[in-house]
Amino acid sequence: DTLLGKFAFWFERMYHKFAEQYIHILRWSLNNKWKVVLLTTSLMIASLALVPLGFVGSEFMTVADRGEFAVTIEVPSGSTVQHTNHVTQEVEKIISSFPEISKMFVNVGVSSEGLIGQSSNNVSELNVTLVPKSERTKSTDDMILEIKKNVRKIPGVTVRVNPIGIFGVANQTPIALIVSGPNYDEVRFASEKVMKIVRTVPGTADVRLSSELGKPEHRIELDREKMSDLGLTLGEVGATLRIAFNGDDDSKFREGSTEHPIRIVLDQFDRSKIQDIENLSFKNNKGQQIELKQFATIFRSTGPTKLQRQDRNYSVTVFSQAVGRPIGSITDDIKKALTVLQLPHGVAIMYSGDEKNRAEGFTSLLLALAAAILFVYMIMVALYDSYIYPFVVLFSIPVAMIGAILALALTMKSLSIFSMLGVIMLIGLVAKNAILLVDRTSQMQKDHGMSAADALVEAGQTRLRPILMTTASMIVGMSPIAFSLSAGSEWKSGLAWALIGGLTSSLLLTLVLVPVVYIKVDEWRVTFPAFIKRLFRKRIKQETSETIPELATAVEFSNGK
Repeated sequence: DTLLGKFAFWFERMYHKFAEQYIHILRWSLNNKWKVVLLTTSLMIASLALVPLGFVGSEFMTVADRGEFAVTIEVPSGSTVQHTNHVTQEVEKIISSFPEISKMFVNVGVSSEGLIGQSSNNVSELNVTLVPKSERTKSTDDMILEIKKNVRKIPGVTVRVNPIGIFGVANQTPIALIVSGPNYDEVRFASEKVMKIVRTVPGTADVRLSSELGKPEHRIELDREKMSDLGLTLGEVGATLRIAFNGDDDSKFREGSTEHPIRIVLDQFDRSKIQDIENLSFKNNKGQQIELKQFATIFRSTGPTKLQRQDRNYSVTVFSQAVGRPIGSITDDIKKALTVLQLPHGVAIMYSGDEKNRAEGFTSLLLALAAAILFVYMIMVALYDSYIYPFVVLFSIPVAMIGAILALALTMKSLSIFSMLGVIMLIGLVAKNAILLVDRTSQMQKDHGMSAADALVEAGQTRLRPILMTTASMIVGMSPIAFSLSAGSEWKSGLAWALIGGLTSSLLLTLVLVPVVYIKVDEWRVTFPAFIKRLFRKRIKQETSETIPELATAVEFSNGK
């Protein structure tokens, strides 16, 4: 008469109705085996097709709304630190005007993109932290778009925003294409063409090159023949120029136990004008003073802001952000678009960043998936002392993939390393349902001499409750992770949805498919050896019929001789 007792009676009535319907469906399935196999195969193909058709994207790691990001601004090349600082203060005022901002930390003249970072007079980085997710109505992506829109109103300022990753520093842009080759001009030309193509792909944003032209510099071109005639070597000239412009701190001044470094360098006034640089003097092997303008040409020029090498070749990296689409889907479109690009001889394109991590991570996880299936099979072979029944259990794994991929598509989650881990976890979880059915069926056949069909029906009746109990408990246990809205929940929700979808489809399909496979394998266990015996006997008769006439001919020939 209690509320809990009424609920228990209601649950039992619902369970018995469900069990009756399941037994009815099971009997129908055992009489229509090929229809069940065809339906399951169709569902498997349709679910796997969701990935190449774009309904389920792929990426290395889902970008989480942690409420932290780094705003990197660039002013024109050649700007002083003082000018960069002045512009940075204007950007600070713009960002501080948003009520969602909790705190901000500013670095002028340095950017910590990635784990290494870079330093330059025309670069600043502002690390921004938002208020907790529950206290704001705008997501981190919305805030990033508004900040970029407002900062771009400042003339001559280039802005890009990178979220803070799991390592606590600003992530590099997720899409990175390395264009490398032996000739810098060809690499530069090819990288600009690649950048134009990347900009046309939907989902890309803030597309840029790792090295921009236009940085002012003094260039010194040496005449090696004149140097040789004047008794100078390239090493001596280079060492003198290095000390003049960069300084030399090999000397030390000691004061008691304290050591002070001494840095020798030309005064700023004496190394600012080309005329002063031309008058730098060098001493040759004869002790003569030789001025730089006697064997070199000095002029003002512009050069790249950064020089990179990849495998000892010149390289320029094309960076791009990903907005609104999974990184894997954007990269696939970029690869298709680049197929029409004619690259100069020796120039190659390599993928770095998240795409490289995704390819390597997915390869390792697929190997882990195959190893998991193999180990599960080997353990069951040892426990069952049979190679056949464990093979039946493995058919529960494909039906779990149907629900896992379908759940990711319905919840608009991508296939990341976390959701792949969920798929690997499914290998052990869904095999449990099939093990319960197969074990009970084989037991009823051995102990009670029941036929395979009757044993399967009896196993379905007795094992339905534990299968429902264990599967429902795992689904309910994963629900808090799947529905979580806390900071960083986007990383883990894909894993939970893959498990929930896989367990659900396994519950519905394993109870039907595994009995069908079991009864077919049980038939083949008898018919296949009989077929092999018939084939073997037929072969023996054929060989005998071919051999006996030859034998008779040989006997007649022997007697005649």
